[in-house]
Amino acid sequence: MESRRLGSAGPAVSELGLGCMGMSEFYGPAEESESILTIHRALDAGVTLLDTADIYGSGANETLVGKAIAGRRDGVVLATKFGIVRDASDPEKRGVNGRPNYVKSACDASLLRLGVDHVDLYYQHRVDTAVPIEETVGAMAELVAAGKVRFLGLSEASAENVRRAAAVHPIAALQSEWSLWSRDIETNGQLEAARDCGIGIVAYSPLGRGFLTGSIASPDDFAQDDYRRESPRFKGENFAKNVELVDHVRYVAARRGCTPSQLALAWLLAKGPDVVPIPGTKRVTYLDDNLGAVDVRLAPEEIDSLEAVFPLGAAAGDRYADMSFVNR
Repeated sequence: MESRRLGSAGPAVSELGLGCMGMSEFYGPAEESESILTIHRALDAGVTLLDTADIYGSGANETLVGKAIAGRRDGVVLATKFGIVRDASDPEKRGVNGRPNYVKSACDASLLRLGVDHVDLYYQHRVDTAVPIEETVGAMAELVAAGKVRFLGLSEASAENVRRAAAVHPIAALQSEWSLWSRDIETNGQLEAARDCGIGIVAYSPLGRGFLTGSIASPDDFAQDDYRRESPRFKGENFAKNVELVDHVRYVAARRGCTPSQLALAWLLAKGPDVVPIPGTKRVTYLDDNLGAVDVRLAPEEIDSLEAVFPLGAAAGDRYADMSFVNR
């Protein structure tokens, strides 16, 4: 496992990170023991970047990650997020809070759940359009000065907000969805803004929420509480069209002698040394498969072949049922 640096002055991390969200919510039931075993296996394999957020499992995911890294804190670049707030009366409803006082209280709550005295990378999960980003990042910068946070990040921030934030305090990472079937970052200005400002890219959902693994046959296979049942790309005609796209990934992977997951991750790794994918899983078997991507180095013609079948905008359906919470 090689390392990459997040941002011009950010932390060095493993070239693949581990997204921990699904260990607590959104992708059906999970077992804590298996999740912790998966985190330990990742750390043993050289993964250093662990990604969580205060909204995942309403804080339960941070507690889980904290439990898993107890005694191994020095080997972890720990990333968490604040800003998406659940409605107490209806947990399915979401709001965004970027007010300075909230930033500080949210950080303290995360530190308590994680059982640590600082986090390495603290993201604004979504930009609060009611609060100037300069005010939010200013409060985040105070957390750095206080020693509670080492580096700052943004998630799904628009190109304009990336540049405005970077003018207040150095930003180490921009977390955005990026995969063969979610290539918006390449055309909406986010990637250009990040690179202009010396900001690394942390690619979440690099396997298209599991679609690019080639193992999803029907949306009916998902657990009842799996949010993909309501995702536009996993429903009706969109699902059928997207399966056809993934068939090409399976074909290329078979010729290459790797799995579809490894091929999709290798494509992202080839997009630049400033890109760090964070595939999420709650099972050791899938983790081991993903880790094999670091041994797959794609030739230019293989990259061209993939991008020919997965051109910009190829995937059918929006990324989310409510797109108002992305690229803010």
